[in-house]
Amino acid sequence: MSSCSKNEEISERKDLTFDHSITGNWKLVEAYISSGGPQYWVDIENGEEFTFLSNGSFESNKFSECTTGDFLVESKELFLNYNCDGFTSGFETPEGAITYRFTFEDNYLILTPTSVVCVEGCSYKYKRI
Repeated sequence: MSSCSKNEEISERKDLTFDHSITGNWKLVEAYISSGGPQYWVDIENGEEFTFLSNGSFESNKFSECTTGDFLVESKELFLNYNCDGFTSGFETPEGAITYRFTFEDNYLILTPTSVVCVEGCSYKYKRI
């Protein structure tokens, strides 16, 4: 009997489930938030950036401690595994991935966290750059 980590699963499965629509450079431009009432979009200045490469790897400036990793797209869910030893964001699933449900709206990528719970809801809007 053997097992593998989520990182190994991503390496093994990325060619089978790869979604090319997410490849490219994306910049955070808006966040969908609530302060106890209805949710609304707010503009983000100097938002973080992601670059999703066609080989299943990504680069990001979201965390200064770790800027690279591998990603997997499966059933409209995005799995991000940062590849720096000892790095943890505090938002990972037990398997070690940061996960988002994603959709496309016009020229935007909308990411909604699934590895953490936003009590009042939250989503992030990225523009292709």
